[in-house]
Amino acid sequence: MNRVTINLEALQHNFKVIDGWMKDHESTWTLVTKVLCGHADTIKGLELLGVRSMADSRLTNLKVVRKTVPDVETWYLRVPHLPAIPDIVSLADVSLNTELETIYAINIEAGKQGRQHKIIVMIELGDLREGLLPGSLVAFFQSIFDLPNIEVWGIGANLGCLSGTVPNVDQLTQLMMYRELLELKFKKKLPMISAGASSLLPLLRKGNVPREINNFRIGESLYLGTDLVNGGTLNGLRDDAVTLEADIAEIKEKSLVPLGETTSMSPFETFTLEDTQPGERGLRAVITMGQLDTEIGGLTPLNSNHQLVGASSDLSVVSVAESENLKVGDTICFRPSYGALVRLMISKYVTQHVTPSLEAYGKGLEEDYDLELPPVHEQVDEYEDEQ
Repeated sequence: MNRVTINLEALQHNFKVIDGWMKDHESTWTLVTKVLCGHADTIKGLELLGVRSMADSRLTNLKVVRKTVPDVETWYLRVPHLPAIPDIVSLADVSLNTELETIYAINIEAGKQGRQHKIIVMIELGDLREGLLPGSLVAFFQSIFDLPNIEVWGIGANLGCLSGTVPNVDQLTQLMMYRELLELKFKKKLPMISAGASSLLPLLRKGNVPREINNFRIGESLYLGTDLVNGGTLNGLRDDAVTLEADIAEIKEKSLVPLGETTSMSPFETFTLEDTQPGERGLRAVITMGQLDTEIGGLTPLNSNHQLVGASSDLSVVSVAESENLKVGDTICFRPSYGALVRLMISKYVTQHVTPSLEAYGKGLEEDYDLELPPVHEQVDEYEDEQ
């Protein structure tokens, strides 16, 4: 059976390292959980290891967070849309906003629910995703500071999320200046500048992030250890927290080069084996993992002798070495990219589980740290149906 295994001990290592970086910078951070697609066991494991703030872009996932770890702070990351305002207010403590009409609706709904809702106002700094243009900031804040059920927590930005813009010190300095302008103009404090993401961690490690940038929203680097700017793994982090195992359904010696004329009739990307010649043969394993299950191009075989050579909707082909003595029923293991992982986690065709078990993991933490941990919440079937 194809399955994704999430190693809680590896996540714990990455959490401790990143949390240390945050404390050294005197900043807060929230863990972005959207790649988990509401997988309750992993969410519970993250709370056990110390995560106290979680952010997601899907309300279905936030329902799982609320049910599984009700005491953590929750953020809604996607720009709020009007029909979802009641759910956003009930499920999220914080949201990222750019539209006055939406903030007014949140204020009214928060009053109905007897809640105070925090907002971060997002500013456009060049990535061309969501965000206010800087010239409209003063008029915008003039309209929201006195709303009774809204706490204007600060300003923020997304860098590198759409256009791949590499974060730089000039952009961060702009944010600092905008906050200073707004605080001087309105004589009100904006305690937070939320501009940090996994893409900002390389800059942080070099000591080039101003102290005024005091909130980070981190996801990919915790789960995969990724250095999003330079490639590879960030120094100090582990890249082995997530493993995909796929079953071998067929293994035979075949030609390494297609026979006959080829076209682009396949709807999926094609792969090319390097240094192959017409007529050359080799051992090819067909695995039960296809483009319906994940982004096959985002999978890296753990064994350096393995190479993905093609994929259809249901199956993929891997070139393997004869000396391995692989057989039908064996598995081939991969490390997924972030894009591949999110599709694996939401796929109903792939099993997802954590190791060690939550009971064993929680018991180990109690023994290591002499902590009184909350009981493990069971995963609720109704949320499995919602994925």
